[in-house]
Amino acid sequence: MQIFHRSTNTISRATIFGAIFIVAVLLWASIQFQRSPYVTYAEVARPQPAPFSHQHHVAGLGIDCRYCHTSIETSSFAGIPPTKTCMNCHSQIWTGAPMLEPVRESFRTGKSLVWNRVNDLPDFVYFNHSIHINKGVGCNTCHEPVDRMPLMYNFASLQMEWCLDCHRAPEKYLRPRDQVFNMRYEQPSSGKPIVVDGKSYTEQLSLGTDLVHKYNLRSVADITSCSTCHR
Repeated sequence: MQIFHRSTNTISRATIFGAIFIVAVLLWASIQFQRSPYVTYAEVARPQPAPFSHQHHVAGLGIDCRYCHTSIETSSFAGIPPTKTCMNCHSQIWTGAPMLEPVRESFRTGKSLVWNRVNDLPDFVYFNHSIHINKGVGCNTCHEPVDRMPLMYNFASLQMEWCLDCHRAPEKYLRPRDQVFNMRYEQPSSGKPIVVDGKSYTEQLSLGTDLVHKYNLRSVADITSCSTCHR
């Protein structure tokens, strides 16, 4: 005696395959959500106590990164400039601008401005700015066109896969140290060769490979080790 109708087999198969499909879609959707700007804040400008424009100060006025981020070459932290650095200029120009009142108040009272960190890594990730700077990693390699940002935002997702892309093949990204702070740096090409130590380079991999040795960069096995970033 047949207990179940013959169509039960078809329904069972359809249910199983449907469940697998739904789980796969949910997994894909969760991965995409985890990588979305809603989670990573990539390309999302953070609110700040004063609307500081890198585009105006860097591209417009030509102020070097190190004028404000004084410790970037020697410290693990890029550093946030004290209010007196802002007032070096703004005690003389834009002295009555309403948008700069928080800066003037901070200078009068001695109470530091509380800036919202834009490129904010998790606490379990160790990142050292000075190491990257001294190994020939340019500012806009990680931060992208800072000099074109009216309001600062993190360009990349800052997720581990993004970091590993560089750590696994650093030769694709390295540049001469004297070009680290050049926001308009272009990789070498046949039309625009780059000369380093008397040698002309017309393609990035050749330059990057030589810079890996010149800057005593550790092996890929070392810089992709878990303990390099997770300590």
